[in-house]
Amino acid sequence: MDEPFGPEYVRPAQPDCQRCGCCTAALCETGRHSLLRCQGHVDAEHRETVYGCPCSAETTRYTAAWRMAQVRVTRMARELPVGAEAEAMLRVLAEGGTASDLEHVFPQLKVRGLGQIINGLPSITPLGHVYLAAKDGVRAATTVRVLDVDKKTRTARVEVADWRADEPVTVLMHQITTDSGLDVDSLPGRWLTADANCDVPDADRLVLTAFRTAPLPAGWDEDGGEAS
Repeated sequence: MDEPFGPEYVRPAQPDCQRCGCCTAALCETGRHSLLRCQGHVDAEHRETVYGCPCSAETTRYTAAWRMAQVRVTRMARELPVGAEAEAMLRVLAEGGTASDLEHVFPQLKVRGLGQIINGLPSITPLGHVYLAAKDGVRAATTVRVLDVDKKTRTARVEVADWRADEPVTVLMHQITTDSGLDVDSLPGRWLTADANCDVPDADRLVLTAFRTAPLPAGWDEDGGEAS
C-alpha cells in the first residue's frame, strides 16, 4: 500500500527527571535556569502537569526563580513594604507566635509569598525571613566586578569588593543587563556598582540589587589588578 506522506516519525522518549515525578530531565534542566520555570516551556496541554515542579520552583535554592525571588522580596522590603499591621504579624510569626487576623491581614503576607499555612496554622516562609532581613539590615553601594557569564544557565559570577573579594557570587545575568542596560557580551571584566547587604555570613544570603555602571576603583586596572 502506498504511503503518500511517508512513514510516521515518532520522537524518541526522553528520560524522566529523577528529582520529580512530572517532567523529563531535559525540561527540568531548562526550567531550573529559566524565570519561566518548567511550566513556561511546555504547551498548554502539559502545563498543569508540570505546574509547581520543585526542580524550578522559587522555593528551591539556586534555581533562577529562587534567585529572582530573593531580589524581588528585598526590593519590596526597601521600596514598597507591606503595611504596619502586616509587618507586625510577620514579626510575630518569625518569633514563633500565632497570627490572629487570618481574614484581613494574613492574606497580605500570603499573596506576597511571605506567609503560608502549614497544618492549618499560619507560618512565615523563607522569603518572609528574607523580607525582614532586608527591612532591618544595612544595604549600601559596593563595587562589583563581573568575572564571567554563562549563557546556558543565564548566570554571571561577580566579585563583591566589600564582602569577600576572593569568593565569587552567582547572580542572574538578566538582572545585571536589565538594571544596567549593558549588553551581555560586554559584561565579563566590567566594573559595576550594586547595592548589597555585605554583613551577611554566606553567599546564599547576599542579595545584590540595582546594578549600574561605575568608574574603576582608585588604584585598579581594567584586568582587576592593582595598578602599578
